[in-house]
Amino acid sequence: MHAFAAAAETASYGAGAYLVVFVLMALSFAGIPAIGGAVVGWAAVLASQGKLNIVAVLIVAALGAEAGGLAGYAIGERWGRKLVEWRGPWQERREQAVAKAEDVYAKWGRLAVFFTSTMVSGMLRMKYSQFVVWNFIVGAVYVLSIGPAAYGAGKVSASEQDAGSLGALVAGLAIAAGCITLAARYYRRRKARRLLGNASAPETGGESH
Repeated sequence: MHAFAAAAETASYGAGAYLVVFVLMALSFAGIPAIGGAVVGWAAVLASQGKLNIVAVLIVAALGAEAGGLAGYAIGERWGRKLVEWRGPWQERREQAVAKAEDVYAKWGRLAVFFTSTMVSGMLRMKYSQFVVWNFIVGAVYVLSIGPAAYGAGKVSASEQDAGSLGALVAGLAIAAGCITLAARYYRRRKARRLLGNASAPETGGESH
């Protein structure tokens, strides 16, 4: 995280800082884990200090997420299987990771985009038009939950909170909570449909006299 802070500071909190946010978000959604949350959170805190514009931060971060996601999908679609099957270090781990991702897709369907690398989506050949939409939704939820919450928290920590910053904090937390609730409902419905399908399968093959 100090590296992200230094990168933003060297950009003098100008256009270069927004470029840093875009690039790091793109790298995060292309397949490098754990960068995105730190980037959005840090940029939002800078915005709470008046060094960046929070609206610009959110827009640039969302665009970076979409661009990175599309790049990750393309890499996975073209080279994903070759990378997994490459006989090099950690081949077994790579194969296990893909197997787990396939299980996630089987359980969650399109919502698996929330939990897996975009390269996996390309490797498993998720329909491209669906991926574009779902990757955008994932990026928007990610940015609009972390960004406003970090912005509001930054204002509160500096004792500069007002109605707007408190509203941003609440909105960010509400978006995250709402997303989790909707995902849980979707999973329960999908699981129920799967169980119903499994229960009816033996009946179709039933009597053969």
